[in-house]
This record gives sequence, C-alpha cells and structure tokens, in this order.
Amino acid sequence: MPLEIKQITENELSQMEALSAVFGEVFSDKETYTENKPSADYVRSLLSSDYFIALAALDESKVIGGLAAYELKKFEQERSEIYIYDLAVIAAHRRKGVAIALIERLKIIAAERGAYVIYVQADTGPEDKPAIELYSKLGVQEEVLHFDIEVKGNHGVT
Repeated sequence: MPLEIKQITENELSQMEALSAVFGEVFSDKETYTENKPSADYVRSLLSSDYFIALAALDESKVIGGLAAYELKKFEQERSEIYIYDLAVIAAHRRKGVAIALIERLKIIAAERGAYVIYVQADTGPEDKPAIELYSKLGVQEEVLHFDIEVKGNHGVT
C-alpha cells in the first residue's frame, strides 16, 4: 500500500493522538506531546476550526509522520499565510519523500484557502540540519530572530 497523506478530521481523534506520539518521539519530548493530553472536545474543536491543519502520513494505516499548521489571517490585506508549527517523520521512514509529500499536500490546502505563503521555523543547531536542508530545497531562507515572551498570571498580563 503506498504512502497516504490525509488531513485529520474532528472524527479521527485516534489519528491525532498517534500524530502527537510521533511528535513526542521525534522531538524527544514525550512529556509535552503525550502526557498532558487535551480533552476530546478540545481536540475536536481544534480539528474542526478554520485555522488549524493537521496532516498525517500513513503507511498501511499507521501514522509515520505528519504536520501541524496554523492559518493566520492577515489584517493589512485580505489574505492569509500558513505557519508549519510542527513537522516530523519517524526515523525509519525518513529520506523517502514523506516530508515533501506532507508539504505538497499543505500547498494544495493553502492554495484552496487563498494563502499567499507557507512558512516554517528551523533551529540553527545540528539537530535541525536535515530540516534546514529540506526547507532550503523548497523555499527561500530568511534571517529572523525568534523571541519567547513569558506570560504570567491568568490573563497574560505581567
């Protein structure tokens, strides 16, 4: 059976859970991705929203990779951009075109939504070198800085 790339729907919670497990394994961060699971209602709401996209790469119905992306509607023009938040493929399936197939499917979805660009962040450390090589084949690298701003309190007010 060939590789299948599919968008996960609100009725496929087990596939979303499997994708989270893949992210936890690949990123060596099982605590974040699998230990404090959101409720089924939360995941259904996210998957049925118009701003979140989850794609799974399936090999014989098993999730072997995938991506999570967000559509960001712009204020300055009537357009949007797609941000790939996470993209991962388990080690045994790398270098087989899975990540490219995921991005190609996302490009179709982005075009259907009228997005003008897809962007992704990669870290500069050695662990992200393969990702940087992949993204360099598909797009133009921009030099940016990324800052994490801590949120305190219940209302995001410091």
